[in-house]
Amino acid sequence: MLKITPIPAFENNYFWIIQPDPAKNAVYVVDPGAAQPVLEYLHAHQLTLAAILVTHRHNDHIGGINELLNRSPVNVYGPVSAAIPQVSIHLQDQDVFSLGDLHFQIIAVPGHTWEHIAFYLPQQKILFCGDALFAGGCGRRFDGTPEIMWDSLQKLAALPDDTLIYCAHEYTLSNLRFAVAAEPGNEALKERLDQVEQLRAHNQITLPSTILLEKRTNPFLRCQEDGIKVFIESQTGHKPDSAAETFGALRLIKDSWPV
Repeated sequence: MLKITPIPAFENNYFWIIQPDPAKNAVYVVDPGAAQPVLEYLHAHQLTLAAILVTHRHNDHIGGINELLNRSPVNVYGPVSAAIPQVSIHLQDQDVFSLGDLHFQIIAVPGHTWEHIAFYLPQQKILFCGDALFAGGCGRRFDGTPEIMWDSLQKLAALPDDTLIYCAHEYTLSNLRFAVAAEPGNEALKERLDQVEQLRAHNQITLPSTILLEKRTNPFLRCQEDGIKVFIESQTGHKPDSAAETFGALRLIKDSWPV
């Protein structure tokens, strides 16, 4: 009965509304970077905010918290970070907590930022991963080494193949265009790109994705594949020695790749 609804915001963000029971009006919001879109959705559907979940410190994920708390003084679940003083329930890797009948597990995924966490619902096989992993891509690496972020992505890749991925941005089309350049021989990737181009042509959302689909088509989860290594060597003149080194080089190339 669990209902998950995206609230589009800014140019390409999604704030996720989690409604455990559509027959009841209590909901949770993930990464509310602005309050107004959330308040409008709550009002339009006669819903009550019961908790806020936060993955990391960037303003497009936390910018709406203060105003939401002014309207609804609820608990804020998130990582330990001086940049997110609104968090009232601090969470770390492997922590578990419950909101009603939903039982969350925390997966620490540093790399995009040091404190980044993901919220996983093992019973429903649902993942809210902020900017750690995108459909067809991953977040930029702001904190730590390539090895740290590669290890974080491997934690997510180890989840069940049918896990649904709810990330925080509609970057899928540009991600897949880069992915095809990085791995032109991947037929599953080309097929996915065709499907996403059709969806975006009609302004339709491309999420959720799945872990299996990402392992087949997301170059940032495929850094152990020969095709990705060949691409890195063609761009840098150097053949990487490990999957983590491949990941680091691939992320740097993507940072400056034309959209």
